[in-house]
Amino acid sequence: MRLPLSNARRKSLGLLGAAALALLAVPAAAQEFPVRGKPIRVIVAFPPGAGVDAQARAVTPKLAELLGVPVVIENRPGGGTLLAAQEVLKSAPDGHTIFYSASSTMAQNPHTLLAATFDPMKDFTPISIGARGPLVLVVNSALGPKNVKDLVAWGKANPGKLSYASFGTGTSAHIFGQVFAKQTGLQMEHIPYKGGADLAADLIEGRVQMAFDAAPAAIQNSRSGKAQIIAVAAPQRSAFLPGVPTFAEQGIKDIDIVSFLGWFGPAGMKPEVVQKINAALAQSIAQPSVQEFYKQGAYTAESSTPEALARDVKQAYDAWGNLVKQAGITKQ
Repeated sequence: MRLPLSNARRKSLGLLGAAALALLAVPAAAQEFPVRGKPIRVIVAFPPGAGVDAQARAVTPKLAELLGVPVVIENRPGGGTLLAAQEVLKSAPDGHTIFYSASSTMAQNPHTLLAATFDPMKDFTPISIGARGPLVLVVNSALGPKNVKDLVAWGKANPGKLSYASFGTGTSAHIFGQVFAKQTGLQMEHIPYKGGADLAADLIEGRVQMAFDAAPAAIQNSRSGKAQIIAVAAPQRSAFLPGVPTFAEQGIKDIDIVSFLGWFGPAGMKPEVVQKINAALAQSIAQPSVQEFYKQGAYTAESSTPEALARDVKQAYDAWGNLVKQAGITKQ
């Protein structure tokens, strides 16, 4: 004979059932992250050996130690960083795929590339800022100019012979080049590259005369004596390049937006997962060895809250949108 349940017993069983259902409803990513034995992929939009790649590799050993799983770099160069972005967008938002991205992916590409159909504020999950550093203008030393005025004079004396390299159509380097050409009246051919190694080789050999490049790569290339940095794209001179004047000091306006790099994931990542990666990144970036490594390349390594990175993306998106309009660049 089955005895009737007391009210207290019935209530107790109801609470246990509700708790069990709640547990089942919690996504696996929130119950366990990282999944034991499952690597975390860090997608980088540049080839091995490039500055952004080197920065990511400086951070990931400590990140792996703190999270307790392997962290592997996957290089996806090409498409003005879009190939890498698309890989992240199609990945599961479980924290096992993250993106170390130049600001060009989020702030410039949506204004300049037809293929950049994503919304940078909605389709990625911000995790933490990674670094800040300016682009610089570097020229082939054999060309002769030591400053912007001399470069403009050379370009006007040699119409049709000036070309500039960038790391992809629609990137900050491309936009700066167009703004520079418009302000100076120079005719310049834009030559996009998939990665820094080919860009550096062609610049040093004189196959292109100048490049808007990230400071780490430009500094390394200038050490050969075959390339020279003549301007910094920032509101003030860089502490790492105190002898190099800004564009504004040399009479060129608006080429002063400082680039950043950030850590992102696909949209839909759980807050618990984001916070765990954010905390591990903060410790990894704060290491003295990482700080010194970034300084050697004229970048400042730093971390932030996800909310602060989201604000940076929105501000950069708006600023670059205005600059694209000024340059007269249309989506390609």
